[in-house]
Amino acid sequence: MPDLPSLDQLNALGTGRLPGLIGIRFTHAERGLLRSEFTVRPELLAPNGFLHAASVVALADTTCGYGTRMLLPEAANGFTTIELKSNHLATAREGTVTCEARAVHAGRTTQVWDAEVRGPDGKVLALFRCTQAVLYPKG
Repeated sequence: MPDLPSLDQLNALGTGRLPGLIGIRFTHAERGLLRSEFTVRPELLAPNGFLHAASVVALADTTCGYGTRMLLPEAANGFTTIELKSNHLATAREGTVTCEARAVHAGRTTQVWDAEVRGPDGKVLALFRCTQAVLYPKG
């Protein structure tokens, strides 16, 4: 298996892309388990003043996606999200929001990941699950 990327390398992947724009930072990475976070700021809120659901989904999906990259089979050349689901249970207006993502299934053609997103007080804001299709070169 290839070496794991460092946290600096994972964080650099998002520069100039959505994860970087949102301010997602990775704090822990091992095969099958990743942790990330972002600091709530006005740009991540909905017009009602609460954290936008899309901000929460972006954190969870990014964390699961980076985890998927780390578990790709050797012959694979990428992946794509084919399904995601989130249950939003609470919200935040400030502070640091964290995410912990775990691999549930890491197969040759699909991966399934679960994530919990928590608010600054540790309360679960959202439960998230996604299915990733593993991609291979054509031919």
